[in-house]
Amino acid sequence: MTALAAAGGVAASRLLGLRDLGGHRVADALDVAVMDPMTDAMAPDDTVMDPSVMDPMTAMDMPEATPDVTGMPAPTAAPTRAPVALREPVTGVSVPDLATGIDWVSPLDKESAKVAHLLRRMTIALSAAELDRAMSEGYQKTVARLVDTPFVEPPVLPAAENATSQAAVKLGDLQTWWVDWMVKSPTPLAEALTLFWHGHFTSDYRKVGLGSPFIYWQNLTWRRMSLGKLNDMLYQVTIDPAMLRYLDLLTSTGKSPNENFARELLELFAMGAGSYTEDDVKAAAKALAGWRQPQTQAMVDARLAALAKQKKPLPSNPPKPDPVKTGVFDPARAFSGQLIFLGLANTFDARKLIDRALTSDAPATFITQKLLTYFATPVPSAPWVARLAASYRRSGYDTRALVREMLLSPEFTAPDTYRVLVKSPTEYMVSVAKALNSQTLTRTILANANGLGQTLFDPPSVGGWGDNAYWISSNTMLQRANFVSTALGQTRTLPAFAGAEAKFLDGVLGPRTATELANTKDERGRWYALLASPEFNLK
Repeated sequence: MTALAAAGGVAASRLLGLRDLGGHRVADALDVAVMDPMTDAMAPDDTVMDPSVMDPMTAMDMPEATPDVTGMPAPTAAPTRAPVALREPVTGVSVPDLATGIDWVSPLDKESAKVAHLLRRMTIALSAAELDRAMSEGYQKTVARLVDTPFVEPPVLPAAENATSQAAVKLGDLQTWWVDWMVKSPTPLAEALTLFWHGHFTSDYRKVGLGSPFIYWQNLTWRRMSLGKLNDMLYQVTIDPAMLRYLDLLTSTGKSPNENFARELLELFAMGAGSYTEDDVKAAAKALAGWRQPQTQAMVDARLAALAKQKKPLPSNPPKPDPVKTGVFDPARAFSGQLIFLGLANTFDARKLIDRALTSDAPATFITQKLLTYFATPVPSAPWVARLAASYRRSGYDTRALVREMLLSPEFTAPDTYRVLVKSPTEYMVSVAKALNSQTLTRTILANANGLGQTLFDPPSVGGWGDNAYWISSNTMLQRANFVSTALGQTRTLPAFAGAEAKFLDGVLGPRTATELANTKDERGRWYALLASPEFNLK
């Protein structure tokens, strides 16, 4: 076994101290075999596995990973363990005694740890330079900078902007464009929020297609509106061209309303199950009918060129491009008349329908709960949710104000929020790239995305992706460790490792990670032990 493989060892793919949604230990140690990154041979002393975790006969022949939720071991108490003895102690880190069964102690009583905690949660991934800047500013000023700085948009992707059915944008180019920007963006909160809304207001390229700019426009729209007023956000979601296709609002007319979008708007996007009736869905479907997709100049030109190529006569009234990048309302296809929605009789259109929905208490609680669960803790306290939801309503559903209050809440940096969230595959791989100060790993990130369970622009369902235990199985943890091996192999010049455990792990290590770092001499091996560690998989 090479020194690099030995550095990580079994612990490189063991998610130590992972908690379930109730705060209990899911698995004290998730042990899987780790490939020798230099020879692709199985490390001989890493093949002993708990059969309740994975089948050792099939572990390396498993198909592309599907995130495993139900196959996790049942919660168990931590076994009593002997204290760890470091051959060469790592200085400046907190290492708990193994006999206590505690993997680490929260450092969130310190300002520096709070700042790093903030960046891990709200910027997808932190770099050494970003951390240094935030440390000099302090927590409060960093929150203000993140929330108040105008978001910088990614560069234009011409192939997507001009996509047509005859010249579709490639999915890989679209994903490369976004991942590159996640790594390089000077306003990383924008990318964290865009990823959040991408999983909340879902659409996928399979249904929307790549022969138009619509899925690309949607990404830009989610970024622009990510801290906006909820009523404006929901309206933009409703008339978004990709969403018109994805949830069939494009085909909905007043005479023949399609209920797909109306149902998901109420259940998954704005209010939550149990906050409306079937009659409300039917009324909403009628009120939202009448939208068509826009035509770009490239789409019009492609259509006319196709007619000419087929030697068909051009229409006497040639199509013209639309001046907007949203759906276009066609009154002739809409519903006309009074409806009863959430108990109110009125002549509803999209704006009026959304405004009516926001008179309920449900949307403020629903969105607040979703944000807290994604960015703060798997189980936010009821008083915290209620307090923030009430403020959200009073602010007129100002999402910027909600995010600011969330970050400045004492609960956000409470000790019990430390390392309770699992990084999604995208967050994890971008974190590795930024830790290594590398802007050349995008293709490797995309090559591993599907196997780890998160393909951008392709969420598994209208409900989006799950979180925490959703991402963790024996196979995906193995693949995460092997991604680190590949990334290190492709990074010619590594940053100096000195102090990396303090920058990226707050100097708070579990006993096994501390042991591996202490027993590993070479820089590449130490980076592997850190980046593949359970601690680095958490945020």
